[in-house]
Amino acid sequence: MRNIDTLVVGGGQPGSRVLALVAAFNEAARIGEVVREARAHLPVLVVDDGSSDATAAEAEAAGASVLIQRPNQGKGAALRAGFRWALERGFDAVVTLDGDGQHDPATIPAFLAARAVAGDALVIGCRDFRRMPRARRATNSLGGRAFSWAVGRDIPDNQSGYRLIDRRLMVALLASRETGFAFEVQMITTCIRGGWPMAWVPIRTIYAGEPSHIRPFAHLASFVRVVREARRTVRLPLP
Repeated sequence: MRNIDTLVVGGGQPGSRVLALVAAFNEAARIGEVVREARAHLPVLVVDDGSSDATAAEAEAAGASVLIQRPNQGKGAALRAGFRWALERGFDAVVTLDGDGQHDPATIPAFLAARAVAGDALVIGCRDFRRMPRARRATNSLGGRAFSWAVGRDIPDNQSGYRLIDRRLMVALLASRETGFAFEVQMITTCIRGGWPMAWVPIRTIYAGEPSHIRPFAHLASFVRVVREARRTVRLPLP
């Protein structure tokens, strides 16, 4: 397996080390292209979250380091595994993007530039909801309004998985017990509670008819729970 520490690292700040982190589940058909395009900007770690196909082999063949977790544990658990890997190796931040091709790796420099301006921050890619399929547009719009109400500030896109996460926030999130997509919503709450900066960059909204790994009813239940928790705790200091 490739030693990621030997790769050229960029980061938007002098001496900064940033890693592209891809959580993937059964993405053998797409993961190779994602890795190759992301490696034009950053070294890449793929966390294979219990795939039954050749995701891990395709990712490694494309030049990524690969971390395999068995069985499937959910995106939140996969991201935390990637955070630990990055922190243990001295990375200062990660850029998270999905393995299904919905996040254009060409936008990575925009995240690095936003971090250079905002400092230690959570940088979130903001999608154009008008370009989403109708059902996803409705759920994202309604969910965004609910979450913005819960935290008392405008959050343009709370469920985009294309993000830059600095070391401080990664460390704070290691104690999370969220295993699924709600982890990304909790990430924003944790950032707000810590009084840490957030920045936004526009990203392409890409949908090519690929099936979603989200289970609608379970996702909705988790989201409602996280919104309620955010409303209750967002103004409390971090322990």
